[in-house]
Amino acid sequence: MPTFRVETPPVPYDVLVQRGVLRRAAQYVPPAAGKVFVVSTDDVWRHQCARLEQALAALPHEVLFLPAGEDHKRLGPVERLAEEMVRLGGDRSSVVVAFGGGIVTDVAGFLAAIFMRGIPVVQIPTTLLAQVDASIGGKTGVNLGIGKNLIGSFHQPLAVLADPSVLDTLPDREFRAGLSEILKAGVIRSEPLFRFLAEQSAAVLAREPEAVDRIIAESVEIKAQVVSADEREAGLRRILNFGHTFGHALEAETGYTRFLHGEAVAFGMRAASYLAQMTGHLSVEDTVDILEAIKLYGPIPPLTGIAPERLLARLASDKKTVQGKVHFVLPQRIGEVQVASGIGDELVLAAVRAALA
Repeated sequence: MPTFRVETPPVPYDVLVQRGVLRRAAQYVPPAAGKVFVVSTDDVWRHQCARLEQALAALPHEVLFLPAGEDHKRLGPVERLAEEMVRLGGDRSSVVVAFGGGIVTDVAGFLAAIFMRGIPVVQIPTTLLAQVDASIGGKTGVNLGIGKNLIGSFHQPLAVLADPSVLDTLPDREFRAGLSEILKAGVIRSEPLFRFLAEQSAAVLAREPEAVDRIIAESVEIKAQVVSADEREAGLRRILNFGHTFGHALEAETGYTRFLHGEAVAFGMRAASYLAQMTGHLSVEDTVDILEAIKLYGPIPPLTGIAPERLLARLASDKKTVQGKVHFVLPQRIGEVQVASGIGDELVLAAVRAALA
């Protein structure tokens, strides 16, 4: 299976999408590295530890645990992990291995970015969402109560090792949530990927290896291309936020406990698609196709009790809001999007109401 190069300064790195690559994890730790610190969660370690333990057997390493759940993606756990690293002999020669889903990749990457003013990290994502999105591109960070990922740093990994075989134990809800990020990749950059997802949902949802490997590889290729062209989100990389502006508002409004990130993104893509149609960016036909594809890979958990006006207010706290202007990624057609701002609150509120309906 393929390897994709992410060209970022000062050193480019590879994203490997290969079944069995987990067993070769030690090859991606620098020879002169000191102690390796694996950051994981109890559930991931319970299901997947054997192969990684075997891979790292010859290296001095410790395993640190982050409590599962978006509500633990905060500064407190980062401080606790850093203190554990110091107590266990961590220093500037240490390496962090992030072994888990999107929360682990974000938190462990941030830990590596700030420990001793920065040490290397190897990303080993174990969820579909993390394999195609969170582990690639160097975005690391934690949440504030008022909004998502408002504290963080860009910290590119040494390598990303995406082993599709680890998804075999992934709960169905987590798998479907990850598919939302792959749908996003199709809408923003690849109509063929989108059409494959729309037409081959049975094979994808049955986790047939050929279908799963294909959609992971195509999504990773898209992310690698975009990040290589725009590491710091000055231009092109903003298209990766399709669905995220509305989705982050939903997560914050519900205290990060009601929706998985991919489910919130699915809601956000619905809202952005309605907004794109209302503002004349997107045809009715493409809007219907996007909404139907989102439905294929749902369901989004019940949206009852969520006030549209509260979500509208939350948008102002999104990290992509600049000088009071909320920026939305809106499809123009399947495979192409644009960033738009200055859209009136009445239209935005109407799109939120349509997505909540």
